[in-house]
Amino acid sequence: MNDVAHPHHHEPGHDGHGEPAVAAAEGAIYTCPMHPQIRLPAPGNCPICGMTLEPVMPSLEEGENPELVDFRRRFWWTLPLTVIVTALAMVGHRMVEGGLPRQSWIELLLSSPVILWAGWPFFARGVQSVKNRSPNMWTLIGLGVSSAYGYSIVATLAPGLFPPALLMDGRVGVYYEAAAVIISLTLLGQILELKARSQTSAAIKSLLGLAPKTARRIRAGTEEDIPLTHVHVGDSLRVRPGEKVPVDGVVLEGESAVDESMLTGEPLPVTKRPGDKVIGATINTSGALVMRSEKVGGQTMLSQIVQMVALAQRSRAPMQRLADVVAGYFVGIVVLIAVLTLLGWGFFGPEPSWVYGFVNAVAVLIIACPCALGLATPMSIMAATGRAATQGILFRDAAAIEGLRKIDTLIVDKTGTLTEGKPAFDRVIPAPGFAEQDVLQTAGSVDQGSEHPLAQAIVAEARKRQLALDKPETFESASGIGVRGSVRGRRIALGNTALMEAEKVDWKVLQKEAEGLRSEGASVMYLAVDGRLAGLIAVSDPVKATTVEALATLRAAGITVIMATGDGLTTAKSVATRLGITEVYGEVKPQDKLALVERLQAQGKTVAMAGDGINDAPALAKANVGIAMGTGTDVAINSAHVTLVKGDLRSIARSRLLSLETVRNMRQNLGFAFVYNALGIPLAAGLLYPFTGQLLSPMVAALAMSLSSVSVITNALRLRRTAK
Repeated sequence: MNDVAHPHHHEPGHDGHGEPAVAAAEGAIYTCPMHPQIRLPAPGNCPICGMTLEPVMPSLEEGENPELVDFRRRFWWTLPLTVIVTALAMVGHRMVEGGLPRQSWIELLLSSPVILWAGWPFFARGVQSVKNRSPNMWTLIGLGVSSAYGYSIVATLAPGLFPPALLMDGRVGVYYEAAAVIISLTLLGQILELKARSQTSAAIKSLLGLAPKTARRIRAGTEEDIPLTHVHVGDSLRVRPGEKVPVDGVVLEGESAVDESMLTGEPLPVTKRPGDKVIGATINTSGALVMRSEKVGGQTMLSQIVQMVALAQRSRAPMQRLADVVAGYFVGIVVLIAVLTLLGWGFFGPEPSWVYGFVNAVAVLIIACPCALGLATPMSIMAATGRAATQGILFRDAAAIEGLRKIDTLIVDKTGTLTEGKPAFDRVIPAPGFAEQDVLQTAGSVDQGSEHPLAQAIVAEARKRQLALDKPETFESASGIGVRGSVRGRRIALGNTALMEAEKVDWKVLQKEAEGLRSEGASVMYLAVDGRLAGLIAVSDPVKATTVEALATLRAAGITVIMATGDGLTTAKSVATRLGITEVYGEVKPQDKLALVERLQAQGKTVAMAGDGINDAPALAKANVGIAMGTGTDVAINSAHVTLVKGDLRSIARSRLLSLETVRNMRQNLGFAFVYNALGIPLAAGLLYPFTGQLLSPMVAALAMSLSSVSVITNALRLRRTAK
């Protein structure tokens, strides 16, 4: 099947009803829930399955689905005619003056508006499926309804063409009521399906609704409220008590508790002071804050979350592959079964055999619904990703949701994952010949170019002591082991023992002091100046309050937790001992973490890697499931399969539970779709007639077909409530 993608093409489209499409929002792209490779610039129908296209990114401004409005109008205007035609078919021979022939004409007159006007969208989609060489459910409905309607018209206009064996009560049997009821029930099914599908975008719409409309900008001593779109990076903004933080930024003045639960899932407000980061759309609960904007528009965390959720919702789950294979042959098989049903009944069934054959063939065409099969996993994925987003869990795609439940080994970094990631300065120990202030000043100067939390703690302490920091002439991040640079013409290296070894610096002069600090859980960095050890700096990073609970939950789920950190082994073991982690790797480089993942995978383990730094990115990408802490770097987040907005390990347990629930839900949907067709088609073909003497009416088949898709969607929507 060829992909259809015209994201830069903006010609007017059509909605598949033969009527002009509703004007698309500027730049909006529309896609199919069942076939996400379809991307068109205007509303319409999927050229593969005929399903109504949906906007890739829902909008708060969009009104009720225009197709839902149209179908509702067609349904209610023609429902009285369907009821009357059905009543005439059942008891009309007792009521119509002039007998049965005149009744056929009355049924033709009353049913035609239902079939030709109300059912026109379905015929248009059926024709479109043939033109696109992509047979689907509308092909089957079009064949079934047009066969019943066309047969009935011929029987009404030229009854003499039919053999006496087809006469019932003196006239050729007509099926206007069946065709009309099928159209009405299909419309009803589409109305229910469209309403249910609209709920899958509720999560994204609720996220979009979090953003405030205005911000209060401070400029030249004055303040004014401006539209959010007018905020620029670097603007000073005031956030008063009860207001939403307008964009991502950093606090300049004030202190307050900020409620971040809408984005992170964290129930308790977080205290914010000068220097702390704040996230747009969170709520300032008490004190007044002045902040500097750092990320605006599409760069804010809220915008990134919305984008990630939208992309994940439109991705294909690996479990869908079987359904895709079946659906590829489905319509052809159903048409073949319908033909065999007609011939089998016609040649071998009881009289009137061809009438029975025709009715059963129509029932087979109508009851077969590949739509339920196609919707089985996409609806589950859309519901699950929406639910996860409200808990601060972002899945990159459907494969990540499906794969997370299989993990049995979790590798975690220490800084920012097990610990707060906000290290606090501990102490400086100078080497002989160097002063404490000089060591801290030099380290702070070179670390100004680093974004690592340990570096920020050193710089903050140097500034706290009001030391004059020099701008480094050169700076290089030796990923995972430290930094190199030059300050005042001197060659500087700051990092762990691996960096000292690489620089051929004798670091063992302070080995005893370093081991003592590490045994207390502090991280130790050595400073070398022009190839000579100048001293060491210790920084402590407290363990997160939630880490112990999170690790206990993961162990209870049968997951082995391994620590791999760039910190010294003594420090790592000190933290690991407190947390009950038995397998620990210290002073590991990015390639070492990557090798660890590969080694565990070679042992048959299904590995998840959780980290937040640049040095974690290769391992995050290689792991079966990479989990990035949302408080970490963009590189780590972009390399991961799952992002935890809060950076809380408890979210790993929650996301794994959601993975289990989602896969179970997808299996239920696929099982229902397969069983429905496996039972429905033989019933419609009349296989039970020899045992029960009963046949499945095409009208009952139409009802079953309509309800099958609705049942799949309704089951998927349960994930919005159960996966908590």
